[in-house]
Amino acid sequence: MAALDQNEPAAERRLRPPSLLLMLAEARALFEFNTSILLSPVLMCAPRGDGHPVLALPGFLASDLSMAPLRRYLKQLGYDAYAWKMGRNLGGIASRRNALKKLLTDIHDATGRKVSIVGWSLGGIYARDLALQVPDMVRSVITLGTPFANDVRATNATQLYEALSGETVEDNSELTTALAGDLPVPVTSIYSRTDGIVNWRTSLLRPSDTAENIEVRLASHIGLGVNAAALWAVADRLAQAEGEFCPFDRSGPFAIAYGTPEHAQSGQVA
Repeated sequence: MAALDQNEPAAERRLRPPSLLLMLAEARALFEFNTSILLSPVLMCAPRGDGHPVLALPGFLASDLSMAPLRRYLKQLGYDAYAWKMGRNLGGIASRRNALKKLLTDIHDATGRKVSIVGWSLGGIYARDLALQVPDMVRSVITLGTPFANDVRATNATQLYEALSGETVEDNSELTTALAGDLPVPVTSIYSRTDGIVNWRTSLLRPSDTAENIEVRLASHIGLGVNAAALWAVADRLAQAEGEFCPFDRSGPFAIAYGTPEHAQSGQVA
């Protein structure tokens, strides 16, 4: 995969949103959901949880209903899954900060345990921000199709987000830079190169001893939260003992669905 020529003008090096064809192909999310239902006996073979709390944050324009299949699955695996209970997510990274911090604090205080956060798309931005604000309360962060790195405007939802939230991507450049950097907690970014809403390159974090990218092949953006291979990866990552982190094992029942680790390195832009 060729890197962009650093001598090109910045405007020419900006990432582009996914193509119209990929965006139209998002309709396959229904197929991903139905496939997960059919494969539910296989999904239940994933590593069991230790009962720690997991907060599920929905994506832009979505509500807790979109995360219901994920929460149900995690509860079946033994986790204490929580919804965000803030209605439809109309955006507002800055305006949501206090409410989300209070929600996380309430869960942490009620359970007496660190909270893992699973964020879908924009929900993943909130998750990363919470890990930066109160790392002592966060056990791990898992994002699904979240645009936090490189040119975060490279989505097919940016203009609508700015119109509904009243915020622009450039409003707080310091926060944007922080969100794109390393987190003080274990973090996993799950993404798909066939994402029709978010340019997948904006979902690549810098791999380290406590951070990794997992590519789910052929997944849609809308379907990532119900895709069987993505669900398995979420369950596997959450099953790690607190304070421990090991690379994701791409073998198992969904091995064919995952890209190879070397294809998930940050900073590689085609």
